[in-house]
Amino acid sequence: MAHKITLIPGDGTGPEISEVTAKVVEATGVKIDWEIAHAGVDIMAKEGTPLPQSTLDSVRKNKVALKGPVTTPIGTGFRSVNVAIRKELDLYSCLRPCKTYKGVKSKYDNIDLVVVRENTEDLYAGVEFAEDTDESKKIIELSKNKIREHSAISIKPISAFGSERIVRYAFEYAVKNNRRKVTAVSKANIMKATDGLFYKIAREVAKDYEGKIEYEERLIDNMCMQLVQKPELYDVIALPNLYGDILSDLCAGLVGGLGVAPGANLGKDIAVFEAVHGSAPKYKGLNKVNPTALILSAKLMLEYIGETSAAYRLEKAVSEVIAEKKQVTYDLGGYAGTKEMGEAIIAKLK
Repeated sequence: MAHKITLIPGDGTGPEISEVTAKVVEATGVKIDWEIAHAGVDIMAKEGTPLPQSTLDSVRKNKVALKGPVTTPIGTGFRSVNVAIRKELDLYSCLRPCKTYKGVKSKYDNIDLVVVRENTEDLYAGVEFAEDTDESKKIIELSKNKIREHSAISIKPISAFGSERIVRYAFEYAVKNNRRKVTAVSKANIMKATDGLFYKIAREVAKDYEGKIEYEERLIDNMCMQLVQKPELYDVIALPNLYGDILSDLCAGLVGGLGVAPGANLGKDIAVFEAVHGSAPKYKGLNKVNPTALILSAKLMLEYIGETSAAYRLEKAVSEVIAEKKQVTYDLGGYAGTKEMGEAIIAKLK
């Protein structure tokens, strides 16, 4: 029986990457019934929104989606479609494995880190007030002059509920995948209420895993330095939303960049798999961009739906193509296009 999965091609280079990835997944032999749904700049002109209700309905119905990159305007325009999907579907856990592959240029070897990022609260909750509004003036008044006049204000909510379920997910992932340690990362020496709560809850959750999984804490600024100097000391890293976003890019840099960085957004019974990188609209239609990140995201998807053998073979095929460096894209040191690299991976799967 085929797996019914929503495919969201995205915009920019998203559609061509998604097309190649879908073909690679099908080449594993796993039967997939793709249901196409849309999000992003391209659909906005037609639907008046970058995230149509029909797309959310499709993901809710099928429970699993593979999503290509979607453009997010900076400073103006609609808020991130990626953030909206996570919020609407309560995809509270963002899983971002960062692993070195032979043939990918990096200053490091044998990196195998997993970033587990809370996805629904923190500064990404979008609770903001522009300068000189009644709301911002009231908050400035309540702060007793800790905030300057004419300030725009963002509010950072961190809840016990949100912290508990993301840290518990990190520990459960560690147990299931034979990992040794969970490191909780925050800035509780400065933000004692919000980040302090995150640590408080993490310590309580860690007690349930004593003797199974090691637990430790690091401050976010120190953790950045630690990962650059000695990444081999770390394993599964659990963080609130903003720190997790920043640190996952740092970890991607350790393994060669966003072109090889997969991602998964997971809720109670719904999952959306996507590459960490953006849509790179300037390369749209040029058959030039690296499809590896989305293909590796599809590998995570195959694991999620129980097709573990296919997931293993897919990752093996990707790693072999990258190591050979014959049919890889320009960022990996080759001259192949997006489609040609996909075809090389498919050839390894046959």
